[in-house]
Amino acid sequence: MKNLIFTICLTLAVLLGSVGTSWGADFQKGVAAYDSGDFATALREWRPLAEKGDADAQFNLGVMYSKGQGVPQDYKTAVKWYTLAAEQGVASAQTNLGHIYDKGQGVPQDYKTALKWFTLAAEQGHTHAQHNLGWMYAKGDGVPQDYKTALKWFTRAAEKGDADAQFILGTMYAKGDGVPQDYKTAVKWYTLAAEQGVASAQTNLGWMYDKGYGVKQDNVYAHMWGNIAASNGHEEGGKLRDAVAKEMTATQIEKAQDLARECVRKKYKGCW
Repeated sequence: MKNLIFTICLTLAVLLGSVGTSWGADFQKGVAAYDSGDFATALREWRPLAEKGDADAQFNLGVMYSKGQGVPQDYKTAVKWYTLAAEQGVASAQTNLGHIYDKGQGVPQDYKTALKWFTLAAEQGHTHAQHNLGWMYAKGDGVPQDYKTALKWFTRAAEKGDADAQFILGTMYAKGDGVPQDYKTAVKWYTLAAEQGVASAQTNLGWMYDKGYGVKQDNVYAHMWGNIAASNGHEEGGKLRDAVAKEMTATQIEKAQDLARECVRKKYKGCW
């Protein structure tokens, strides 16, 4: 399985919090200003609420400082506001705080602290945190490497539609990392990720068709998925397409190209 691609990175959730319970009207003014790109007004509305302890406003200030919206980018100040919100149980703040500690942005890089915040958010059902927690267990960052626990968290995220987690699960099942090798299940997860436009999943799904792993061997579909992945900028997809083409007739290549165009038109859904 050396041709399979396994590249992924931690995801950062930067979502505006829900409407604050105690300061609804002022909070909503901030939301309206933020949505219109008036970051100065959003800051003016949210800062007093954050200073009074409103967790959603604290989270939103963390987002704005981490992104440099209306203020110079300042991760240290972002950490301050994220921490205040995270300590009140805001899962998105916990997730973003975990990301910041993982990357060492405004704080010393600290995998154990990142793991702590990802775990708290993941246990609340936060999809990005579940994905990130799975990745930390898979890499052994801040915790002993544990593919079985990684599989658990990736599965939770993937079942909620996280495309990158679906791709990772496909690779774990294809390689037998933390789970018995199962090509059919690998194909299932690769397909779900490929349908969401993940180019590396499209390439790997093409490899599965090329080798006949978990599906009936089919050069036409191998070429189709490789071609689609290549059109999405994935170099390995182009290599797969070109290698398979050497074993195909002109008629088969034409069919694969037609299928690829139709698949793109359908936004990758039902392409088999």
